Amino acid sequence: MIRIGVSPRLFHPEPGARGVHTKLLDYLEHSVAEWLLERGALPFLIPVSARAADYVGAIDGLLLQGGADISPLSYGEEPRKPEWSGDPMRDRFEIELVRACIAAGKPVLGICRGAQIINVALGGSLHQDIPAHRSEGYDTHAHEVRLEPASGLARLYGELGPRHVVSIHHQAINRLGRDLVVEARSVDDGIVEAIRMKGTSYVCAVQWHPEFHRGRNGFLDGGPLADEFLAAAGA
Repeated sequence: MIRIGVSPRLFHPEPGARGVHTKLLDYLEHSVAEWLLERGALPFLIPVSARAADYVGAIDGLLLQGGADISPLSYGEEPRKPEWSGDPMRDRFEIELVRACIAAGKPVLGICRGAQIINVALGGSLHQDIPAHRSEGYDTHAHEVRLEPASGLARLYGELGPRHVVSIHHQAINRLGRDLVVEARSVDDGIVEAIRMKGTSYVCAVQWHPEFHRGRNGFLDGGPLADEFLAAAGA
């Protein structure tokens, strides 16, 4: 059975909190787990620790889920606003996971923040704020993307677009990391919405949330992307 490590979202202790909210929590959004479980894979949450490389040896592939901002410090910039300071603890851990998986030849799939952290781990940078892509609607916020001609996603889905996706983010890929190519862009403004690494290693990421598309008519089916990732993990 294919074992997929999932990097954690983090809940940091809150000042003045009581009970469990005084603790650092590693958690997984359940829709991500369901997206993998329904295809026969076993997801395992990888807690933040100093043992990223050890975890890589125990999994068949890595999935990076969405969540908090990436700290601009992680790509050599200062936050333009205090609220954009992100989560440096999570950044450090996920960057180490990505690099260790690539070195070990383990497949990596990024969702939302996951696309951004892959880009940063490979030396790229981000736009700190893209207001038009942000919404309080969370999984109800959607827009259209167009797949790049001759890209891996175009081959996978057979058409270029436009395609409807759930995509909620205010940071976005700016300068591409090494060996990365653009796979899809937002129809309205050309913002990068998907990337893939050149070469034989499977490293792919989408800015949208394919796990939110399950059972929703008119949205790009997340199944082929999950199946491609799991096939690489099972190879």
